[in-house]
Amino acid sequence: MRFGTDGIRGVANAQLTPELALAIGRAAARVLGGPVITVGRDPRWSGPMLEAAFVAGACAEGVSVELLGVVPTPAVALRSETANCPAAMISASHNPFGDNGIKLFAPGGLKLSDEVQALLEAELDAAGAKADAPTGRDVGTVGTYDVAPDYVRHVGESIPDGALAGLKVVLDCGNGASSDVASTVFTRLGAEVVALHVTPDGSNINDASGSTHPESLRTAVVAEGAQLGFAFDGDADRMLAVDHQGRLIDGDQLIAVAAVDLKRRGLLVNDTVVVTVMSNLGFRIGMAAEGIEVVDTAVGDRYVLEALDQGGHVLGGEQSGHIIFRDRATTGDGVLSAVVIAEIVARTGRPLADLADAAMTRLPQVLRNVRIQAPMPDVTDRIADELTAAAAALGADGRVLVRPSGTEPVVRVMVEAVDATTAQQWCDHLVQAVESL
Repeated sequence: MRFGTDGIRGVANAQLTPELALAIGRAAARVLGGPVITVGRDPRWSGPMLEAAFVAGACAEGVSVELLGVVPTPAVALRSETANCPAAMISASHNPFGDNGIKLFAPGGLKLSDEVQALLEAELDAAGAKADAPTGRDVGTVGTYDVAPDYVRHVGESIPDGALAGLKVVLDCGNGASSDVASTVFTRLGAEVVALHVTPDGSNINDASGSTHPESLRTAVVAEGAQLGFAFDGDADRMLAVDHQGRLIDGDQLIAVAAVDLKRRGLLVNDTVVVTVMSNLGFRIGMAAEGIEVVDTAVGDRYVLEALDQGGHVLGGEQSGHIIFRDRATTGDGVLSAVVIAEIVARTGRPLADLADAAMTRLPQVLRNVRIQAPMPDVTDRIADELTAAAAALGADGRVLVRPSGTEPVVRVMVEAVDATTAQQWCDHLVQAVESL
């Protein structure tokens, strides 16, 4: 297995085995350095098993481990930042419960660069333990730390006290890592909270719930007469919203709302926002109308973070709902992003539906995943003629993107056009081309 756009991920105990987790723990200790690694996880059944293996690997290299328990990924990043130590999050994010993964952070709560990931993979390829590995009493120790209060306080401080008073919000935690903290944050800020899917049992994470299945949230927002709702993924580093009409508001629209709000208040540094190549063409048109420059990156929030830091920008993210407020966090944070969006609604007195529609008009976009049996990094070269034909037919009013996923064994095919029929036709054509390979 290799690192994708967000760590290593696969079927627990089949692809991501305890043996591999132990090896990753050893490699992390060797490459990331430091006397301590802090470790969190989501509530999957396989989490404790992989946590134990990873911890054993790190301790075998003489590095001590601080266990955070079941917490959101951004809480792990926060602890990494405040303690200035490496960190690991054991989670498969939005994947089904049978999968699991390991995300690593460098000291300071930052996602790893390509160069550091390459060093880790080289360590994984090296057979056996190093001759100079510590022995006997030189192994690392294991302790615990309760990061939840720090995280709740940190997110709460992102907006004024009581800023959400009078707001009724529905939260869908997907039976994931946000189940114990999201409602606490919103309640302390004055919101009336209706909580869904907050009883994780190890096997129900993301099951017909959360950001990948927001159907029950959409129904609940309307039924409860709430102003808006938020759905988090399994490790709560991303979020999608629902307006008072039950309409889904995706990451592009949420970033657009935040960007326009910051720009009009003189707080959008460099009048620039960073997104990935997957962002809707309508987002780019909407930002241009507001005088906001758009910087594109490869897919993956770590690439967004790199561009934010390189340019000194403060806002970026992905259509999937990873949103980074760089002046407030080191990584995507679903709960923090939800709090910020809710505060904009409360402060302006405008429904999220109006804010989203004013910020951008989403062009028809069709996205399909083609499951593959083996890696296909050269897929665009192999269907170059079909891609050229699609681009020529769509012209300046459309867009095509074909890429291998960095988190799943699929090739993603995305087509945008001025009308849904055209987008669907060209997407079908390109999917057939990929399947023929």
